Amino acid sequence: MTDASSRDLQHAEHLAPDTVVVSAGRPPRDHDAPVNPPVVLSSTFFGRGEVVQGDRAYGRYSNPTWDPFEETLAELEGAALPGLVFASGLAAVSAALSLIPSGGVLVMPRHSYQGSLAMAEQLAQRGELQLRTVDIADTDAVRAQLGGADMLWLESPTNPMLEIAEVEALASAAHQAGALVVADNTFSTPLGQRPLAAGVDVVVHSVTKYLAGHSDVVLGAVVTSSEELRSKLLVHRSLHGAIAGPFETWLALRGVRTMALRIERSQATAGELARKLQQHPAVEAVRYPGLPDDPGHARAAAQMDGFGSIIAIQVKGGGAAADKVIDALRLWLPATSLGGVESLIERRRRHVNEPDSVPENLLRLSVGIENPADLWADLDQALIAADV
Repeated sequence: MTDASSRDLQHAEHLAPDTVVVSAGRPPRDHDAPVNPPVVLSSTFFGRGEVVQGDRAYGRYSNPTWDPFEETLAELEGAALPGLVFASGLAAVSAALSLIPSGGVLVMPRHSYQGSLAMAEQLAQRGELQLRTVDIADTDAVRAQLGGADMLWLESPTNPMLEIAEVEALASAAHQAGALVVADNTFSTPLGQRPLAAGVDVVVHSVTKYLAGHSDVVLGAVVTSSEELRSKLLVHRSLHGAIAGPFETWLALRGVRTMALRIERSQATAGELARKLQQHPAVEAVRYPGLPDDPGHARAAAQMDGFGSIIAIQVKGGGAAADKVIDALRLWLPATSLGGVESLIERRRRHVNEPDSVPENLLRLSVGIENPADLWADLDQALIAADV
């Protein structure tokens, strides 16, 4: 870690998160220095003699463009060490899962990011780990599955069902059972919750989503305050070649600069839309943690700063009706992914690997920063046009 990054991490606690997104990861304030870090396009670096820890040496080990982003993410998550940027969210997931010993036990939410579940299932089929899936919102049921576990994987809110885990209680129970705890914080972002402060060991992000925020890069990241775990994750990244492009990383840091404003807008709109959707005659059910009658509301209110920008609805008339809604939309974009400035919508069961427990008629809405009235008008006409 550079002296500058060490200084930033030490003083980050004195700044509000919406200031950190703007101020972190800046170059030193030298005369005529740029205010933004540069992009360094180089596959290798000058060096003589033995390569020691901290040397850049080669582009698979390090790049100066990674440093500002990794330092900024650490500040946001409250980590004592810089994060690690990866080529994709799934590359970051793969690195985190590599911390499980061969044949070890992984406890994972039955509703998780589809790629994480698919990877865990594949590893289980190969005999590389044992997988136990749980309803992460049922704290007692999760505790009952922790015996002999090596890792507890948390998602809260879950993708796409928006269940809320009791993060601190589950992290404590997992540690008592001798398990590491990993949390995917993609949905909430560090502006919504900081899992490390709740006892989590490793935080995973799909940087593609809210951090970068413009649906134009594919990146992932891992953050931890443990020197031992970070060293293992760094070795995994270097040996498996799961490295991020410098230009994509630069774009991600630029996206972070506006994250607080983007989320403030999209989160406010999501709450407004969720309340209206509850009253719509074509909607069977709405999940959004900000709704007072949502099953996860009390828990989310206690442990989160805001309720996020994702809504899940079930359309009356089943999967066919949900597809008709998609077809009738004019402003909302039918596409996978989430967290961009544009509003996206998707019927999740169109993916063959999505769990059967996800309803066929469920639509996941990623609310963007467009005018709320325009977003509602488009949803309303599409729901009416579906004639359900």
